[in-house]
Amino acid sequence: MTRSRAQDPNVCGVTAAIAVIDGKWKTVLLWLLEYGPHRPGELLRRLPGLSEKVLTQTLREMEADGLVHREVHDVLPLKTVYSLTAFGRELCEVLAPLSDWGHRRLEKLIKAQPVS
Repeated sequence: MTRSRAQDPNVCGVTAAIAVIDGKWKTVLLWLLEYGPHRPGELLRRLPGLSEKVLTQTLREMEADGLVHREVHDVLPLKTVYSLTAFGRELCEVLAPLSDWGHRRLEKLIKAQPVS
């Protein structure tokens, strides 16, 4: 899905919402930031397999979508901290029931697997 779909007023609301959270890392970053502000290095340590480049790109997209706030502290070395905006917290609240549904689906799939 293209990023422009998130801003197209002629798509359905679900499509616009999914365009904002589309990608491998966005939902897990939302989940981590829901517990409080994090520095980029902390996020990288918590998410093995996520490169610095992809983290930066993803956080920039999330910032452009109004989900995260980037705060740079004027100290040496520069200290950058990311936190959820009110809009980002609102998104987390509406994603919680979807997450619950996803867990129920996974449980159902596990129960449906044949016993070996």
